[in-house]
Amino acid sequence: MRSISMRFSRSFRFPKRLLAPLSAAAAITRGMVAGVSCAAMVLVPTAAKAQSGERSPMIVRDAEIEKLLMDYATPVLKAAGIRVSAVKVILIQNPTFNAFVANGQKIFVNTGALIDSRTPNEIIGVLAHESGHIAGGHLARLHQQIANAKILSVVGMLAGAGAMVGSGGGRVGQGGIGAGGVLAGSQELVRRNLLSYQRSEEQAADQAAVRYLTATGQSAKGLLDTMKRMGDNALFRTSGLDPYVLSHPLPQERMSALEQLATKSPAYNTKDSASLVARHELMRAKLSGFTERPETVMRRYPPSDRSVAARYARAILAYKTARSSQAVTLMDELLREQPKNPYFWEMKGQALLESGRAREAIAPLRQAVALAPSSSLIRAMLGRAMVASGDPGTIDQAIRELSNATQREPELADAFRDLSTAYARKGDIGMAELSASQYYFARGEWDQAATQATRAKAKLKPNSPAWLRADDILAYQPERPPGK
Repeated sequence: MRSISMRFSRSFRFPKRLLAPLSAAAAITRGMVAGVSCAAMVLVPTAAKAQSGERSPMIVRDAEIEKLLMDYATPVLKAAGIRVSAVKVILIQNPTFNAFVANGQKIFVNTGALIDSRTPNEIIGVLAHESGHIAGGHLARLHQQIANAKILSVVGMLAGAGAMVGSGGGRVGQGGIGAGGVLAGSQELVRRNLLSYQRSEEQAADQAAVRYLTATGQSAKGLLDTMKRMGDNALFRTSGLDPYVLSHPLPQERMSALEQLATKSPAYNTKDSASLVARHELMRAKLSGFTERPETVMRRYPPSDRSVAARYARAILAYKTARSSQAVTLMDELLREQPKNPYFWEMKGQALLESGRAREAIAPLRQAVALAPSSSLIRAMLGRAMVASGDPGTIDQAIRELSNATQREPELADAFRDLSTAYARKGDIGMAELSASQYYFARGEWDQAATQATRAKAKLKPNSPAWLRADDILAYQPERPPGK
């Protein structure tokens, strides 16, 4: 687990040379990732805790779940006219049922939404709604609305100052309205205008979601059911409130409008495929096993439940509670039933690796990579196992796997750390120091990154690709907090 920054306003300014791969160090959450570990599932705390002292949210990285969510999102994104490769779906460890768009084309989904979802269609509907925000350019327009609100706010304050002067101090009954009343009134008008804009955008996203789902032959029932559930939860909080001070439409109004659209779709009664339902249940089981308390996991998946998903959850729980041998035994049972499931091989490999059996972990992780060759997270774990095994014969392959993973996802800080160790064992100190520099760079630790880059440059061939990467790290000028 490593610290990551959630400062959405921060922008990276990279040199234009060979730092292109490194400039993707925020590819998943541009401007916010400073480090991600490599494992079947990783919970990565944000930097907010260190900065504010409050409990920080966590990013969840998992190859299996990320693949499933992108499979859910891809048809919808295509229907929306959004370039699929430009969108990232990011998991946040949070038990509430929610999702949102932030920082460009990034869809954030709470783990609670996935665990509590009853069908794939519910999550697909949520992703369709968030895609509506992206396709509609709502974030960009919201920023403009906020800018306009600031202008209106200034105008309101100026008007209030004028009223104060004209009314002899603003006392009611002495020639006009009190200045405080004008100031408060102008601020309230700005707030209501902005909230009105947000409500209209939420309704537009609902309408867009139904269009995308219909275009892809998928039902909007899941979206409707999800909104109803969220509306029921919110009903007691919005009862009696002024609808003009809410950022979302009132639940009753929203449900009525959405239901009219959803039920008219010719695909309304379309069901999810059995294979998709099975993958969805494995995702829910995995999230439960990794993120929920043991008693909660066992309540959801008691020993009497012999489904694949339930056994998967119990295997993960065994791994989490330091019963690695039991976890491996349970995974072997699942692998006999699904020998071509890369994520079952990955989970077995992780259980072996993290129980000190690195040499034994290599074979299942190799099998996982063979079945899911595009997964950077699995390749990074295979590289780690090879390094941890201490076998000199695996070092070159470890370097290949770790290099492949970090080229695909330069935010995988711990993979750079493992790569540095591998190069050092091979005696290539220049590349070891460059990898160490990239490790610190991915974590946002600029001073340490610069120190290692300086050392690497002194050992690398001038103007070689590696030398230029070190040079680009040294040329990078991070934004620093005021006064530092």
